[in-house]
Amino acid sequence: MSEFVGAIDQGTTSTRFAVIDRSGSIVAKAQREHEQIYPQPGWVEHDAAEIWANTQAVVVDAMAGADLAPSDLAAVGITNQRETAVLWDRATGDPVAPAIVWQDTRTSELVRDLGGEIGPSRFQYKTGLPLATYFAGPKVRWMLDNDPDLARRARAGELAFGTIDSWLVWNLTGRHATDVTNASRTMLMDLETLQWDDELVDGIGIPNALLGDIVPSVGNIGRCTGVLEGVPLAGILGDQQAAMFGQAAFGPGEAKNTYGTGCFLLVNTGTRLVRSENGLLTTVAYQVGPGKPRYALEGSVAIAGAGVQWLRDNLGMISDAADIEALARQVDDNGDVYFVPAFSGLFAPYWRDDARGVFAGLTRYANKGHIARAVLESTAYQTRDVLDAMRADAGIDLESLKVDGGMVLNELLMQFQADILDVPVIRPVVIETTVLGAAYAAGLAVGYWQNPDALRSNWAEDARFEPNMDSTERDRLYGSWQKAVSKSLDWVEQ
Repeated sequence: MSEFVGAIDQGTTSTRFAVIDRSGSIVAKAQREHEQIYPQPGWVEHDAAEIWANTQAVVVDAMAGADLAPSDLAAVGITNQRETAVLWDRATGDPVAPAIVWQDTRTSELVRDLGGEIGPSRFQYKTGLPLATYFAGPKVRWMLDNDPDLARRARAGELAFGTIDSWLVWNLTGRHATDVTNASRTMLMDLETLQWDDELVDGIGIPNALLGDIVPSVGNIGRCTGVLEGVPLAGILGDQQAAMFGQAAFGPGEAKNTYGTGCFLLVNTGTRLVRSENGLLTTVAYQVGPGKPRYALEGSVAIAGAGVQWLRDNLGMISDAADIEALARQVDDNGDVYFVPAFSGLFAPYWRDDARGVFAGLTRYANKGHIARAVLESTAYQTRDVLDAMRADAGIDLESLKVDGGMVLNELLMQFQADILDVPVIRPVVIETTVLGAAYAAGLAVGYWQNPDALRSNWAEDARFEPNMDSTERDRLYGSWQKAVSKSLDWVEQ
């Protein structure tokens, strides 16, 4: 058997390729950023052709750097930014419009129209999702509504729609397919049947001819061509489900929180489909072959690391994202400054697309250290919002929280997260769990790893942050955060 497994991690800001060995260690990797396109306020686009070009480039770079050939890989998996919508020509394979990114809010009027008298919950029983600008189905409907020629070609079967995983599968194998985790984020798939649903497809207004196959997360999808010639593509997981897989959170009640561009807390509910009444999403966690799917409750936060990038790129307060910790440590506390990063509205548990970002509590005392600290703390507060909703929905009280993603190297943030949750926060040795999860899914499908227990044995703790904040202080801080959130609402007039 080949010695390694490969994984493509196509994220919001960059694309990575990694080669993983049997112990779960990364033996080779390469990464390239792609352009973030902001045509007007609230709009966020990507160039799908650039993403595909970068995908090929990072595969070549990583393989060459480790002196590997495709034949050294037992399989390859994909993980991806989930709700970003791509529309392409079936004949040429070229994108026919810019990809609309998950953060984009241009569909706000459309989703209100789709809700009608019922409102955001219109499709929620079948999809597990409230009508919101976040999800992919309304994005492609917007594309068709705003270009009559694309609408005509879509109805004629000339075009294909998919999330980023589907776009990569098409280019790698020629197959039009997506897995259950990504399909569950389109608002077009029934969570129970795991199939495209006619009521949903018609209700959102998407021609059936645009849709591909829905496949399990773990299983054979096809053989790759080009830079991965002959390698089986055997795993697909949306990025947050991949992080859960990479954390080996396979049991009901196990949870993880990923701190990337956004912040995403998922708790495994096993084969039980828990429908949220507190602003969370019900989603497919993964499906192994034709077996029963595993479900999760998810709290999706739009802005986490993106807030740090904003400080760096838009305000110029830091030159590197990692610099924010040192800047925040220049002060002893937040100086009563709170930052609500509602750049794209607020996601879970609020689902308010009328919200916009605010700083609250500013006085002449506040300095850039307080601003930096407020930006970091906003991620921890938003995680508290989500965890409280999970407790209400599923009756789950976490004994600890596994964390991953680039921001977990910020120990000031991790300690504050433990303090504001009153729960130990545990960082693993391998924090790149999205790419690890994609590799695990593919390797499990082809027998490179025999079972989930083999994946559990790879997990190792790197650091543990114990809460040490007084409960009175915790309540005071969180109460002020909730007050700041209230100030961000109703900014955009409907």
